Amino acid sequence: MYHFLQTEKAVLTVIIFIGTFFAALTIGRLLKRRAGVRLGVLFQLFCLTLAFYAATSYYGVEASWRNHVGAAVFLLSTAFLVALLDRYFWDGYWEKTRRTTIPHFLRQVVALFIYLIALLLVLSVGYHAQSELRGLLAGSGIAAIVLGFATQDLFGGIISGIALQISKPYKVGDWLHIQDRFAEVMEINWRSTRLRTNDGIYLDIPNYQVARNTIINLHYPTQVHAMRLRVGVDYDVPPNRVKDALHRAASSAEGVLQDPPTKVYVMDFADSAVIYEIKFSMGNHRFYNDICDSIRTNIWYEFKRQQITIPFPIRTLHVQRGSKRTGDVHAEARAILRNEALFDCMNDVQLENLLQNAQIHHYGRGERLIHEGDAGDSMFVMLRGTATVSVARNGTGVRVGVMRQGDCFGEFSLLTGEPRSATVRAENDCEVLEIGKPVMAEVLRESPECLTALSELLAKRKLEGEDIVKDANLPDNQEKKETEYRSSFLRRLRTVFEL
Repeated sequence: MYHFLQTEKAVLTVIIFIGTFFAALTIGRLLKRRAGVRLGVLFQLFCLTLAFYAATSYYGVEASWRNHVGAAVFLLSTAFLVALLDRYFWDGYWEKTRRTTIPHFLRQVVALFIYLIALLLVLSVGYHAQSELRGLLAGSGIAAIVLGFATQDLFGGIISGIALQISKPYKVGDWLHIQDRFAEVMEINWRSTRLRTNDGIYLDIPNYQVARNTIINLHYPTQVHAMRLRVGVDYDVPPNRVKDALHRAASSAEGVLQDPPTKVYVMDFADSAVIYEIKFSMGNHRFYNDICDSIRTNIWYEFKRQQITIPFPIRTLHVQRGSKRTGDVHAEARAILRNEALFDCMNDVQLENLLQNAQIHHYGRGERLIHEGDAGDSMFVMLRGTATVSVARNGTGVRVGVMRQGDCFGEFSLLTGEPRSATVRAENDCEVLEIGKPVMAEVLRESPECLTALSELLAKRKLEGEDIVKDANLPDNQEKKETEYRSSFLRRLRTVFEL
């Protein structure tokens, strides 16, 4: 009976050995074929050792070498764990899900770390070697510190490379602004990032240096990005004229995108030039030099056509002996005023004196010449350009007219002291002649008869503004109204000009 039981136990032990071996091997083959888990000779050895350990445990072998077999099973199972980690963590999660390339060096470091932990567990638990381990760790501490200092740049680059791979601030093909250079990312590895400039110069920058600085990615989130270019222009050229010319030149350059639109700014007033900055948008930064060349070339030809000068970087002593332009302006203004009923009462000497004491002003596009509701003690004559006239209605400006070359405006405020009745804003660059109150007062003191003429003119314009005058034949009540206005404006003129 005893022999029969022993034989039966031996048979079951063999069955357990064979069954455990093939079961583990089958599981490994399924994982390899269906999931792609890379299992090698170590896994087969693990299956064999596991089956042997299971059989001896069932048979009840009580021997010291069983601990060695158990330790071998534990250590070999670590290889199986590393294979699963490679397949599901490194390849499955990082490579496929996160699309992040993990360097093999990192995988090997993590695998080595797992093997060391398994070995330490076996030594401390299976073999009760805690005291020996403490001595070993204490003895190797100094060596580890020395090794750490010696390889800090290496491991710093590895850790930074891992951080860059995880966060993905840039990818291969992106253009970066790094270390005062523009360069394209060619390769990202565990130690460094390799880039290439537009000049074909390769840069190999350690990852820890990249991670320490601000990363400027010109291609994130899209390749469209803005760049800037500066140009110096002569002080005599009006800024709006220069800005229009630069905008045309940059917008028409090959490679410059139309959306977002190109913009031009006045950046500085330098020693010999006004500095303008062009902000333009482009796609792939690889063509930056070509686009800048195209913009600068277009600027040269555009400035030649517009007769705009790019000054030399020198200091120039400018001696002005006379202004031909001022004489031309006065001639134009004289012709305009001679056709204006407001100045019919003045003789040539008085008109010339008025022009000599008037001021010439330049206004840029969008600037406000007068504002509705402001006090006014001057009038204007439009010599160049156009300006829009608007009045406030329900909190918004309503356009009611346009001032063109030869038009006079602001005379009611000058002559009556009333606030400005409308807002006048330059539609483009304007040149205007401003006649101030002191100049007009001097003329009226010399020619009191002008007071009567001006009061009659103002009364007529007042009635026209009220839409009362329809024709030359006025009823008696309208004539009475005009007489009242004449008398009222005459008193205002004397009060305003203190006559």
